[in-house]
Order: sequence, then C-alpha cells, then structure tokens
Amino acid sequence: MADIRFAGLRFEQVVKEYNQTVVAVCVIRLKNWADAEDCFQNTFLKLHQKSPDFVDKEHLKAWLIRVAINECNNYIRKNKRLVSLENHKNNAVEFPHDSMDISWALMELDSKYRDVLYLYYVEQYKVDEIANILNKNSNTIKTTLKRGREKLKQIYGGDIG
Repeated sequence: MADIRFAGLRFEQVVKEYNQTVVAVCVIRLKNWADAEDCFQNTFLKLHQKSPDFVDKEHLKAWLIRVAINECNNYIRKNKRLVSLENHKNNAVEFPHDSMDISWALMELDSKYRDVLYLYYVEQYKVDEIANILNKNSNTIKTTLKRGREKLKQIYGGDIG
C-alpha cells in the first residue's frame, strides 16, 4: 500500500497535529466526553477511508472541523439525548490554545453560537472562512458572532474581545 499523504502529512501526523482541535469541536458541540470520543474517531476514520486531496494544511484543518461538526450533528439526530459534562469532570479537555479560558461559558450557549465563537476565538478563523466551513453566508456568521458575543458577555460577565 502506498504512503498516503494529506497536505504533505502522513495519517499519524495529521492525528497528532489536529487531535486537540477535533476533540474540542466535538466536546463543545456535544457537551459529553464519551459521545465526543465517538465522533472524534469517526472523523479520522472518514479521513482515512475517503483519502481526499487537500490544497494545504488549512484546507485539511477546515475539512476535519466540518466533518467533526457533521459527525456531531448526525450523532445528535440519531440519539436525541445529551448528558452534561458535569458527570465527566475527571475527563478534562485540553483546549488547543491558552486563550480558551471561556470554554465553560461557551458550553452554556446554543450550538450555533458555540460553533461560530469557537472557530473565531479559539481556531482564529476569519468570518469568511467560518462561513465556508459551516456552509453559511458571511453576513449570517457576522450576525451570529455579534449575538453570540452578547450572550457570552452575559454569561462570562465581561468583555471577551
């Protein structure tokens, strides 16, 4: 079997480089560690099975985020149940950036705000990039970002940026 590469990286390197991003997306989306693990595994399984071509690492990362969100959405539709992370405090998630001190506040928001705020503040995507990843209009993302900031400010109790 040939050495398959994704944006120049071997599969193991992709998992090592993007595992925290995919875990964070899944946990923020599902609020449940065990379910997030399932979606995490399915995301990388799809990468291995489909072996898509990527222009560069950013394209690869965006693809992984999109697939992780889709996996979580599918899981939610199939199971129609969510268990709070309160039951899983010992399974702490290490978010990929130090700036993620608002993670607890993000968990209080509806998923549409969580996704956009996470991609904007933690993954540091621009509005147009988020729109592309989420298959939404840029103006919709701007509005969601504005409303999400307002809701997050109420929860967090201060200015987030």
